[in-house]
Amino acid sequence: MSSVPKNKTELELAIETAFDKIFKDYQRVPAELSRTLGVESGHKAGLISVSDSLAYLIGWGRLVLNWHQLKADNQEVDFPAIGFAWNQLGELAQHFYHTYQDWQYDDLLQEFESVTQQVLSLIKASDAEILYQAGWYNDWSQGRMIQFNTSSPMKSMRTKVRRFIKTHNLP
Repeated sequence: MSSVPKNKTELELAIETAFDKIFKDYQRVPAELSRTLGVESGHKAGLISVSDSLAYLIGWGRLVLNWHQLKADNQEVDFPAIGFAWNQLGELAQHFYHTYQDWQYDDLLQEFESVTQQVLSLIKASDAEILYQAGWYNDWSQGRMIQFNTSSPMKSMRTKVRRFIKTHNLP
């Protein structure tokens, strides 16, 4: 399989694999370190916490689910989110961090697992051909938009979380 899923089966596998790997890493981080800054952010914010990294992945997963629901209801989708443009992804990330800032680490882990399972259920229920037809959002297929905002950031975030784990000498 290439790094870019080209069909429904590859997309499911990419998400399942990325999730399984990063979830195991998250389970290595004790709750008392989950709010410690030390994970590189993908924007100008500098360092974020492991909990913030979970908030980021949960936030994007929730957006994917929201986009699908709005499209299914024949409603207009404001990509990437209401009040945010594509050139404001740093601000959107800050919004995710703020949204989940009071959540306990175990609750974030459960929510991440739940959101990921909901995305996988959405994919399983989708028609394989329609999932990869161009034009779902501009030139992008729904499958590609799901991948951009689930398995891809999971892979990227895993590298950063693993650096945090190594820096803190976690088993």
